[in-house]
Amino acid sequence: MPVFHLIDDLIFPATDLAEPDGLLAIGGDLSPERLIMAYADGIFPWYAEGEPLLWWSPVPRLVLFPEEFHLPRSLRRTINKNKFNVTADTAFAEVIASCSQANHRDQQGTWITAAMQQAYIQLHELGFAHSIECWHEDTLAGGLYGVCIDNFFFGESMFTNVTDASKVALATLAKEAPTFNIAIIDCQMTTEHLLRFGAREISREQFQEQLDTHIDTCKPQKKWRL
Repeated sequence: MPVFHLIDDLIFPATDLAEPDGLLAIGGDLSPERLIMAYADGIFPWYAEGEPLLWWSPVPRLVLFPEEFHLPRSLRRTINKNKFNVTADTAFAEVIASCSQANHRDQQGTWITAAMQQAYIQLHELGFAHSIECWHEDTLAGGLYGVCIDNFFFGESMFTNVTDASKVALATLAKEAPTFNIAIIDCQMTTEHLLRFGAREISREQFQEQLDTHIDTCKPQKKWRL
């Protein structure tokens, strides 16, 4: 299948036209309007510094239903020790900057470029992107961030500087999902790490059904608070 070249108009090709590896389109921009439209359609940007802007919609899709989250006993013990102070939406810029150094998707260089950071910070300011922060001795020890549209949270990245900090952030996101009106967490690509926490793969058709069910108004949210 061809990889589509985006034009200035806010439009994306149908996701079932993506390449087998999930690549759907090239070009466009990181404007809030385009990003919100992309995520609402199950599409996300992923590219390295110096590369053109690439848009992806992979299958199968890894998702986590909050009620299916598996909390390992070792992590439960860590949480019960109150080792971390967990907050939400208090240090979004710091979280995304730290994630940019983690290189989860591209081990040869960050995919969270300076332009990506600024784009998601703008989404955060508009009420469409959120973060969970874990603090240890008043220092940011780990966290995660993603895009939230209606009842759908699209996880983007996480980082940890202290053992278990990112895991505690994920456990907090799952636990507080009803507070944040989250029905499903998109994990995008399959990793053994996330499978251990209860995430599972679903087909494109199933993922589209979830998008249709849980995304309607695309209205911004207020800042999260714990």
